[in-house]
Amino acid sequence: MLEKFKRSSTAIRRPVSSIAFDLINLLLLGGIGAVMLLPFVYIFAVSFSSLHEYMASDLLLWPKEWVLDAYRYIFASDSFVRSLGVTTFVTVMGTLVNLLFTSAMAYGLTRRLPGQSFMLFMVLFTILFSAGMIPTYLTIRATGLLDSLWALIIPSAIAPFNLIVMRQFFLSIPEELNEAAFIDGANELQTFARVILPLSKPALATFCLFYAVGHWNNYFAGILYLNDQTKWPIQVVLRQIVVLNDPMNSLGAVEMIMENPPPPETIQMAAILVATLPILIVYPFLQKHFAKGVMIGSIKG
Repeated sequence: MLEKFKRSSTAIRRPVSSIAFDLINLLLLGGIGAVMLLPFVYIFAVSFSSLHEYMASDLLLWPKEWVLDAYRYIFASDSFVRSLGVTTFVTVMGTLVNLLFTSAMAYGLTRRLPGQSFMLFMVLFTILFSAGMIPTYLTIRATGLLDSLWALIIPSAIAPFNLIVMRQFFLSIPEELNEAAFIDGANELQTFARVILPLSKPALATFCLFYAVGHWNNYFAGILYLNDQTKWPIQVVLRQIVVLNDPMNSLGAVEMIMENPPPPETIQMAAILVATLPILIVYPFLQKHFAKGVMIGSIKG
């Protein structure tokens, strides 16, 4: 028995080269992770630091004195709070529209319909060629969407690449499930809602994350299509604060509320952190589906 245990322990002993390879990988990936995490740590530290501590340090990674003046400043601004509400509405409503239209059209392209090949070709064509900025702007203006929040949602209702990937996922679902639903008396819409969608949770969770991040980080469409500043999403306001380096004017006359307003640098970092935090909070809840869904459609089983 002892000899058998020695033999088994010897058999599972890993070679030194394999251990060294794993150790080098661990150190390398840990170093890359630390470099990528460093900007977030710096933003976090500066947003909570005082003016004296910020000016005294070249690289601030942990504040000695925690100050909330920058957060009080940005949340006292009506424009900043309003932009958060606008972005939340666009992200939630836009993601729902994206998932509904993408999944519905992807399922339709899996059925035997007249002109199915032509419709699929047109979807693939838009991946290679796009109308461009000026024709898109003219189309949005002609349809009456200009200066409306729907201009940030409807033009991007379907991402062609996501549509193709979701169609491949639907094709991987056994056709026998559809036939069983039809035998039980279900029509196409009931089959799609009660059979296909429940089986597509990994795909829906993955594309939900993709679409939500896209809507939350989209600022260019807001600059092009929204002239009313009260409808600006958070990323446009953040652009005014950070890129144009104009936090005081972008957030309004908040200095009237606070006797000693915080320095512009801490306001910028606090605004960046608040604008980034929601997506970081949502991601862990979708992570279990994301790992499985990210390879969806790559192989048809």
